[in-house]
Amino acid sequence: MPKKETKGQQLEKELLNKPKNVGEIDNNLLNEAQKFCEGYKEFLRNKTEREVVDYTIPILKAHKYTEFQMGKKYKAGDKFYYNNRGKALIMVTVGKRPVSDGLRLGVSHIDSPRLDFKPNPLFEDIDMAFFKTHYYGGIKKYQWTTVPMSLHGVIRLTDGKTVKVRIGEEEGDPLFCITDLLPHLARNQMKKPANEIVEGEQLNVLIGSWPYGDEKVSGKVKLNILNMLHEKYGITEKDFLSAELCATPAYEPRDYGLDRSMIGAYGQDDSVCAYASFMAELDTKKPDFTTVTVFTDKEETGSDGNTGMRSLFLKDFLEDFVSAYGLSARHVLMRSVCMSCDVNAAVDPAFAENYERNNASYLNYGPVVSKYTGGGGKYSTNDASAETMGYIRSILEEAKIPWQVGELGKIDNGGGGTIASEISVHNLDTVDVGVPVLSMHAPLEITAKADVYLLYKAVLAFYNCTRPKD
Repeated sequence: MPKKETKGQQLEKELLNKPKNVGEIDNNLLNEAQKFCEGYKEFLRNKTEREVVDYTIPILKAHKYTEFQMGKKYKAGDKFYYNNRGKALIMVTVGKRPVSDGLRLGVSHIDSPRLDFKPNPLFEDIDMAFFKTHYYGGIKKYQWTTVPMSLHGVIRLTDGKTVKVRIGEEEGDPLFCITDLLPHLARNQMKKPANEIVEGEQLNVLIGSWPYGDEKVSGKVKLNILNMLHEKYGITEKDFLSAELCATPAYEPRDYGLDRSMIGAYGQDDSVCAYASFMAELDTKKPDFTTVTVFTDKEETGSDGNTGMRSLFLKDFLEDFVSAYGLSARHVLMRSVCMSCDVNAAVDPAFAENYERNNASYLNYGPVVSKYTGGGGKYSTNDASAETMGYIRSILEEAKIPWQVGELGKIDNGGGGTIASEISVHNLDTVDVGVPVLSMHAPLEITAKADVYLLYKAVLAFYNCTRPKD
């Protein structure tokens, strides 16, 4: 016979908030998450924003999405997309309510920290050929040496043809790397601060060491590499001036842990949120409110540029969309709600002193809702209102989705921002919702499969919610 609970135990249950590992709530959840994350691992093979857009559009077309037509009045259940320069994407499912009642937006970014090539990247030194890079986004530079690398990007030729480059991702492809100094000679190097152990100008990608067979030319290794690229892609050295090329870790997305409960891969910030919101968009059929799922670019470098969230591409698109109904985008946006889908830092026991544990996020505790991000003094943050937090909370709890709150480390330890502040500037109620990540911005990041799956369910519940905001 079960023991009767004491009054204190009853109060504890009624009044206290005690988040649990989702495996303790439903131990079978991992089986569902495993199935869902097989598609996620495939999505992770697309390592640049261009590759994500190229991968996504054929799937959209297979699900009956059509290209957006300005001036067209769409009806409930219609699905369409807008491609911004092959680097950002907007996907829409029209709801049963009039557009004037507001939208439900899910915005994530599809760029990740990487090593971009400089305009004149190719050089030779001591009979070895290298590509010079300029790191993109916030990285610990020393982490990127001796990592197997692949090459990605596009080259625009003067005849208007665009050549796509992707080397190091297929079976049998060669790989590349950045070299490092052997420990035997690193006495002075190891005395430097961590951010100076490897300097930005040392992040040169080794790409070859064999000379071209002609004694009458100089720079034989460089010439041999360029000749190989010319034979494969038809390019000359000058064509690098109109190219977007980069090096990324060549790691294949893999299950991590004996229990296979985690995924290790490059670029999970923010592919994990992009995939979850993409799948929720596909699985939303006839919602009450029109859903708008956005893949944006340039978040890792401040969201500048015409494919980043500081541009007007989303606002302009929405203006074109809602004007067909005689509406103004600004009036629709003020009635809308947005999930800014981006990751947060999971508590790592190896570095636990950097987290305030009552307000940090943990692997396997479900999606993390971040009221604010930013840095000391709440600089560079959106800071969602109580009403917006209450609205999202009510959706998640009604759908019985375990969730947690999180902030990016202790107040005075640093911090970081998301695109939420770039979204809310349009007078749009916005809150960050994402997945906790270990080793964020490293060449290999770790997420928990259950969190990935539950984020998908959270975005799906948000998209299918029938409740208007206050």
